[in-house]
Amino acid sequence: MWKTVRRAAWATVHLFVAAAMAFGMWIFITVLLITAIGTVAVVGAWLLPETVLLIRRIAAAKRSLTAAWTGVKIPEVYQPLTGTMRERFVKAVRDPGTHTDVRWMVAYWFYGALFALTLPLWPVGLVIDGVWCGLLRREAVVLPLIVRLADLEADWSTALLKPSPQAQLTARVAELAATRADAIAAHGAELRRIERDLHDGAQAQLVALSMRIGLAKRAYERDPETARKLLDEAQEQAEKALTELRHVVRGIHPPILADRGLVGAVRALAGGSGLDVALDDGSLDQGVRAPAAVEAAAYFVVAESLTNIAKYSGVTRAEVRLVRVRRGLRVWVGDQGRGGADESAGSGLLGMRRRVAALDGTMKVSSPVGGPTVIEVELPCVW
Repeated sequence: MWKTVRRAAWATVHLFVAAAMAFGMWIFITVLLITAIGTVAVVGAWLLPETVLLIRRIAAAKRSLTAAWTGVKIPEVYQPLTGTMRERFVKAVRDPGTHTDVRWMVAYWFYGALFALTLPLWPVGLVIDGVWCGLLRREAVVLPLIVRLADLEADWSTALLKPSPQAQLTARVAELAATRADAIAAHGAELRRIERDLHDGAQAQLVALSMRIGLAKRAYERDPETARKLLDEAQEQAEKALTELRHVVRGIHPPILADRGLVGAVRALAGGSGLDVALDDGSLDQGVRAPAAVEAAAYFVVAESLTNIAKYSGVTRAEVRLVRVRRGLRVWVGDQGRGGADESAGSGLLGMRRRVAALDGTMKVSSPVGGPTVIEVELPCVW
């Protein structure tokens, strides 16, 4: 009985807040009328984008209230109102999110008053359910109706505030455009890095090698001993050039991925990181492998994360999980260090996010000051 009463009380609080918001929406009609008159008169057209932004904030508050009751977050999809006054006006009018919010607002003026139905249910419920549950030991029948009213209000709000397919498509196109721009930027930066590594590393070593071979050829007949020393130095130079080339190749696509697979490559990373790494790979090393691009991105995430842990966390232990999910590959890296990881601080997180986004993946970073730090990446693929 007491559990039912508490549940009904929370439902009543939810419906009361919803009713208060609905009452505020009735007052908001004045703002809408002023905006409509100003827009028709042209001189007040600037009011429309500002009113739309205000409606978005109200709708966001309602989404939060509904999510608090249902436990399911309602996505929010809007076009940014930026640019000149004319551009902001056009975006505000054409944005599918605006149409969704206005439709919800009109409906909310009516169904937001469901709280009034709870007032007669409480005295009746306390009497009937008190006898029904207390004496007859039966399930409550009246107070659960209040919970159902709250569920009904939340269901209607969810259905009305959920972005339309057109809005979701528009947001998806914008997201893909941003992802493509990030991928192009990351690709350009990677090409510049490879060019710089080749120019400053292997190319410089090969130039020095060519010079030593030339000197050895000139000194061969008149001073064989000097020529032999120059050839020895040339051999060392050739080995250094090969080392530089291998370093560049590993930066493009680590050969160890092709040789050992992702699990073997991550084990090698863990062994050479200088950390005590607890690796949980499940059964990932069995069966079909992920595409090469996905494995490379996962390898890069683990490598960069372990490097960051070794440099900044202040701990010597890390944990890595590789999980095969139904629609892709999940990579989880965590530590119990000092936390406070910041993408803008040049810790490699931005590069990781761009690489993941280029594959249409998602990346979540949790790093409060004092720790722990957790990086979770999901890369979509077909197994």
